[in-house]
Order: sequence, then structure tokens, then C-alpha cells
Amino acid sequence: MTESLFYLFIFLATFQLIVKIVLNYVNLNYVRQHQDSVPAEFADKIDLESHKKAAHYTVAKMKFNSVSSAWHYAILMFWIAFGGLNILDQWARGFGLDTTPTALVFVCALALISMALGLPESIYHTFVLEEKFGFNKTTPKLFVMDKLKELLVSAIIGLPFFYALMKIMEGLGSSWWFFAATFMLAFQFIMLWAYPRFIAPLFNKFSKLEDQTLVTEIEKLLNRIDLNFKDYYVMNASIRSSHGNAYFTGFGKNKRIVFFDTLLKTLAPQEIVSVLAHELGHLKRKHILKSMAIMSVFLYLGFYILGVSYDSEVFYLAHNVQNSSSYMALILFMYLVPVYTFPMTPVSAWFSRRNEYEADEFAVKNASGQELISALVKMYKDNSSSLTPSPVYSKFYFSHPPAAERVSFIKSQEA
Repeated sequence: MTESLFYLFIFLATFQLIVKIVLNYVNLNYVRQHQDSVPAEFADKIDLESHKKAAHYTVAKMKFNSVSSAWHYAILMFWIAFGGLNILDQWARGFGLDTTPTALVFVCALALISMALGLPESIYHTFVLEEKFGFNKTTPKLFVMDKLKELLVSAIIGLPFFYALMKIMEGLGSSWWFFAATFMLAFQFIMLWAYPRFIAPLFNKFSKLEDQTLVTEIEKLLNRIDLNFKDYYVMNASIRSSHGNAYFTGFGKNKRIVFFDTLLKTLAPQEIVSVLAHELGHLKRKHILKSMAIMSVFLYLGFYILGVSYDSEVFYLAHNVQNSSSYMALILFMYLVPVYTFPMTPVSAWFSRRNEYEADEFAVKNASGQELISALVKMYKDNSSSLTPSPVYSKFYFSHPPAAERVSFIKSQEA
């Protein structure tokens, strides 16, 4: 049983890597084949030079993604197939501390090593890939400060959270998995409430939206759809990247609409209102609640499986771990879940695209389909998003419909 489970993990992890690399190649090749002509529906809006830039950017990203996937696979094999987690665990146990201090030493060491292993990828993406295509605005100083802040926030929030989970696992009997899942769910709601007020401002500056013309148009939209937001904020995203976006976050009194300053520089007021109408469509169509409900089901199911595995010696031995413990069970599960759930990626992507179509439909009914199309085309161009992704790749991965399909859908809704 131990050997079979080990080889199952190796097979699934390798299968995941092969699928990722093959799909990257399929998309890369498809984009290259269509880079010399702008699709007819965009010919009057996007010039050939911009279309080619988007193709080259996509090809570069696909190559980077393949190397990144191989690197992540090598790290995963080191930690599990070659016993890296066990080596680190034995080192932490070598200090002769009690269980909780040993767990904290182990987790802190693992986090630092993981951050170090991820640095080359992050540096290349920011200062080579994004820089080459003119998107990077991050300075080396800001990059270092971001990493230090991430480390500090992770320690302040993550360590107490991890400690609490261990205590639940160790002190609440055979039903601990239910209380652990409930605790995790409550923690996520707390973070959803706290993030916009306490965490996001550590990394970006948020100022009140001062464009009164735009504020007036936003309030007209909110009145039409019977929603109330107290404040509208502008985030200084331009200090890191020239990519544009808008989103809403939080709930209750911390609920807020946030615009990237890069987006406000690109789009006209009515285009911004249409983009916002799309984002608010997710709220009005209860996509967030539905997603959280589905997430909750999988959360409880996952913790139930962990509860069954927790006391099983096979669970640890099959992944090259000698000693069972609450902290090792959690870490192992964290590494294993993405491998075992990878085949569900296209299902999740389909569900997300369905929600995007519903949000677009909402935006057409409550704002303007033509303005939404105009905004999307500008965003495709400014972000160098490929207009011709591979259908196979997009069906497997894309959380949003491809450009041509999305524009066609919006036109059909407006008609």
C-alpha cells in the first residue's frame, strides 16, 4: 500500500508537469501561427504592431511557465520523493524541543527555504520578462521591501494560525477535522474583512477617488442596481506595473471599490463604469457566495480526508516521512492537494468563465455593452493580451473567455 501510494503521487505529479508543458507548447505554437494578422473583429481597433507584441509576450510567458513548472516539479520531488521534508523534520527534532517549538522551527525553516527557492523565478519574472515588454515599474528596493513585508505578515498571521490548527488537531479527538475546517472558514472571513483595512495598505497607497464626474457616474450605476458602497479608492498600482485593473473587496463596513491608477489613465469615465458594472455583476449574481459555498464543501471534504490520513502510518511513509505529527500532516497535505486536484482545473475554469459571461450580461443591461467592449479592447492592447489563444489551452486554463468569444457574447447581449 505504501509503495502504491508513493508511485501514484509520482505519476500524478509527473502527469501534471507533462500536461502543463504540452499545453504551453500548444498555446505558444498557436499564437505564433496567428501573429501576422489581426483578427477581423479587432482589425479597426488594434494595430498589427500591438498584436505582434502581444504574441511575443505570450510566447515568452509560455516559455517561462514551462521552465517554472519544471522548477516547481523539481522542488516538489526534493521535498517528498527524495525525503527533503523528512530531512528538515529530523533537523528540527534534533534541538530536543517540545512538539510546539519543534513545529515552529520546522515551519519557519521551510518557509525561508521556500522563499529562497522562489526568488530566482520572481526576480526573472519581474526584472526580465515584465521589463522586456515594458510592464515592470518595480525598483530593486521596492522588490526587497515587498518580500520583507510578505515575510513579516506571514509570520505575524501565519504562525499563530498554524499553531491554532495544530492544537485543534491534537486536542479535539477524532472529530478534530470538522472543527479545523470551521476554524479555517472563520479565519478566511476574518481575513476578507481585515485585508482591505490592515494588510493591503502595507503594500500600496489608497486614496479617495477625486474625479467627481466619475464619482457621479458610479453613484448612478449603484443606484440603478441597488448597491451601496461608502468609498471609492484609487490604488497606486503604477509603482509596480503598468497593467490595469479594478476590483471590490471586503464586506460590511470594510466593503470598498478599488481602481488601479493605471486603469484610470487608460479608460474614459463611461468605460470605467462599464468595467465596474461587470465587477459588481459578480456580486449581484451571487458568484462570490456560490464560490464560497463550493469552497466550503471542498474545505470540509479536504479536512475529512486529512482526518482519515492523520493517524495512518502509510500516509507518512508513502511520502518519505518517518515521524507522524500534526504539523507534518498539515504540510504534507498542503503539498499534495494541488497534485491530486490538478485534473479538476478545466472544470474550475469552465465554472469561472460561466460567471464571467453572466457578469458581462449584467454589465450590458445596467451600463453599456459598447463601452465595455471599448474598455476591454484597450485593456487587451495595453496588457498585451493575446487575441488568438489556443482553444485547447483556453478551455483548460482560462478563467475569462478568450477575447473574440467575449466580445461576440457582449454584442449578442446588446443586440
